Amino acid sequence: MSADSSSFRFVSAGRLRTGVDLVQVPRIAASLDSLGERFLGRLFTADEQAYALAAPVHTAERLAARFAAKEAVIKVLNLSEVGVDWRDIEVCRADDGACSLALHGRAAAAARALRIVEMSLSLSHDGDQAVAMVVAFSDPVGADHPSP
Repeated sequence: MSADSSSFRFVSAGRLRTGVDLVQVPRIAASLDSLGERFLGRLFTADEQAYALAAPVHTAERLAARFAAKEAVIKVLNLSEVGVDWRDIEVCRADDGACSLALHGRAAAAARALRIVEMSLSLSHDGDQAVAMVVAFSDPVGADHPSP
């Protein structure tokens, strides 16, 4: 496609970062069945486990959505090659049902290094699939904003 006055090409300045992940709920259910507490303890914080286990009929889909969120954050922060403790990325749920993210350890350090000042999370699950999307905004100029 040739450039003309009616076209515009967006060039990423690195300020807006996105990550999305899709997880098969039966895969999470199978891991939970075969690995149990070991699976839960390795991937999910105590609060994430408590929320998921509070409704046994929804446990697998709740865990799948949280797993997808962790993968989406890993993409936003470019941590796939470096690795991160899964529990360093935590999905927090407010009383009204809204979900947000809390980052700890290496994930928090990566967010600071990228100057992430805002991060938004959207979760959904339907049938055998759960999806999460994370959008993050960074301030490459380094203005004074609260750390994530």
